[in-house]
Amino acid sequence: MLIPWPNSQLPLFPTSSKERIAMTKKKELPKGLVIPGDVPVYAYDEYSENFLAITRGTGRFFMFAADHKIEHLNNDFYGAGIDPNTNDPRHIFKIAEKGSIGALATQAGLIARYGRHYKGINYIVKLNGKTNLDSKSSDPISEALWDIDDVLSLKDDNAIAIRGIGYTIYLGSEYEHLMLKKAAHAIFHAHQAGLLVVLWVYPRSRHIADGQTPELIAGASGIANALGADFVKVHVPHMTEAMSSLQALKIATQAAGNTGVICSGGAQTPVVELLTHIHDQIVRGRASGCAIGRNIFQRSLPYAVALTHAISALVYDGAPLAQANEMLKTVSEA
Repeated sequence: MLIPWPNSQLPLFPTSSKERIAMTKKKELPKGLVIPGDVPVYAYDEYSENFLAITRGTGRFFMFAADHKIEHLNNDFYGAGIDPNTNDPRHIFKIAEKGSIGALATQAGLIARYGRHYKGINYIVKLNGKTNLDSKSSDPISEALWDIDDVLSLKDDNAIAIRGIGYTIYLGSEYEHLMLKKAAHAIFHAHQAGLLVVLWVYPRSRHIADGQTPELIAGASGIANALGADFVKVHVPHMTEAMSSLQALKIATQAAGNTGVICSGGAQTPVVELLTHIHDQIVRGRASGCAIGRNIFQRSLPYAVALTHAISALVYDGAPLAQANEMLKTVSEA
């Protein structure tokens, strides 16, 4: 017997656990791919296709993060040191289309406005968000702006390659429990539809002086695994007297289990330094990739595109650092 998921556009699923187990045993999985238990058998193909699309069969993920329009207002899109074309929202879509990325992560509204014109891009839909205008003395909360049914409608009605969803949690906030609950439900429902999930997990509250201590970053990574996320985006842990940043990152990636840890790129930095960080985080810190935003979209289109190819070489091809740097020498940063 098949019944629909309550109040949802999700497919029908078998009610009998015995029936589900029988279907699971008949299904052959792509070699090396682990499908979470909350992905029903009818969604195996969808989940597998989405995972392989953003990881290119490597298990690693290069996410072009561009959720800043809500998170940072226009501060990241116009001003000194930022290419003038960055102020046009189409800039990020042009980079994603011409460049080499696993997926572009941004809000559903931006995808609704521009996605039909850029169908060759893999998308991660960021479900929640907040501006940075709240007082630093208060505890942050990021509410859901869209739900899984909204994402599925956007995906199916426009034939857009939406591969998954993203959700932010601020650990330590007095509203932590609300964000954890929403994220847990979003993960389960996303997996039911064969979508992937990336969690942004940031320790942040008025009680936390440093949200990038090794203990907190390892804790953030472990929580993402406990909630069932496929990938978790964290800040790189700070070094301490006892360990380097990369040693701390290695502990965090271990704490994350089979949830892939991808590191945030942060504010714009010199390209040689950026590529070195990405290389070392993967090779020495055992990260599963990176989430880069401002370091890409604040640059000119030709240079940003070239930079995505260099990062992609590091993430997906396991290229030497020297090769990635060489790929940028023929392109002007201006």
